[in-house]
Amino acid sequence: MVRAIRGAIQVDADDRESIIAGTTELVNAIMKRNDLTTDDVISVLFTATPDLTAEFPALAARKLGFHDVPLICCTEIDVPGALPRVVRLMAHIETDRPRTEINHVYLRGAVALRQDIAQ
Repeated sequence: MVRAIRGAIQVDADDRESIIAGTTELVNAIMKRNDLTTDDVISVLFTATPDLTAEFPALAARKLGFHDVPLICCTEIDVPGALPRVVRLMAHIETDRPRTEINHVYLRGAVALRQDIAQ
């Protein structure tokens, strides 16, 4: 079955190191909590709030071995009052798990975005 996993993390600053480190933490948590390998991943969509421009979040996934996985980065809508410095992702995966057993991961300040599903 194809499933989608959501996740987000608030990074410390708009610099290359913070974006790569935060995205790496998020991707690793999603992979571990859902017992996935890169072969299970169909594609990943990354978004970043408009205040994050120093690096593409997808670079972190490439550094983790997502060489054959289609990745794309987008800028989020600039909504007044939105949580700053957030990288989000939606990963499409192949799994036998039912939807209720998918672990969505929200880390650091991004937990406030989805307290209903944050792990």
